[in-house]
Amino acid sequence: MKKQLISIAVISSLSLANIPNLHAEEMDSGINSSEVLAQTVDEREHTEELVGLSSGAVLGAVVGGPVGAIVGAFVGVLIGKTVGDDSEIETQNELLAEQQQAIEIQTYELTALHEKQQSLAEVTDEYLQVQTQLSDLRQSQEQKMQELAIGLNVQFKTGSSTIEPHFAQQLDDVAYVMALSPELMLDLTGYADRRGDSKFNQALSEQRLIEVTNYLVGQGISDERLHAKAYGATAPLNEQQNFENDFFDRRVTLKIMPVGEALAAN
Repeated sequence: MKKQLISIAVISSLSLANIPNLHAEEMDSGINSSEVLAQTVDEREHTEELVGLSSGAVLGAVVGGPVGAIVGAFVGVLIGKTVGDDSEIETQNELLAEQQQAIEIQTYELTALHEKQQSLAEVTDEYLQVQTQLSDLRQSQEQKMQELAIGLNVQFKTGSSTIEPHFAQQLDDVAYVMALSPELMLDLTGYADRRGDSKFNQALSEQRLIEVTNYLVGQGISDERLHAKAYGATAPLNEQQNFENDFFDRRVTLKIMPVGEALAAN
């Protein structure tokens, strides 16, 4: 309690000591009351700067006497500085939050752009695959067209009109080409080898021709696009008759009809 009283007395004496000096200076210099009032207002403008210092000094004087007043003054200054630092930190946090938001937006936009690029790459790959497939189909079609232009043969076993699996696959390809080119018409001719009776061979060549025609019709080709004629054993591929030559004579030949012949056939 004694220290508190001493502290208050010291502070009071310091304050009172300044007042007479102030009045004396005013009287000596001839400063009037209005000028004093203006000076007082100006001094009040700096009061906020001394809030921490004066508050700490008073608090220190109450708690620890004159020494406490000095310590309290420094503490008050630190408190004032801390308040200013907190305000600056808050401002910095707001700026950081805005920057973080901007970074998130940019990240989202970059992610969306990456997804679009990836999707575009996938579409490009699919397009290239389709183009490759179309190119392969086009080459296959051209090859089949060349074969049909020269003449594609379906071979048969002796005395048989049954279409073998290998030649059935070739007929499937022919039907596919015909479906892609509705303007095409085919000339089908049936043959038999020279062994056996000529009437039997004629009938056998006709039956082979019927089997091939029915197979193509079953694949969706209109019979109006097929011109068929059987020749029996009257048109061998080779003059000499033997086992190998007979094999090539047992056939049905498919060939693209020239436009003039196709119109005449219709």
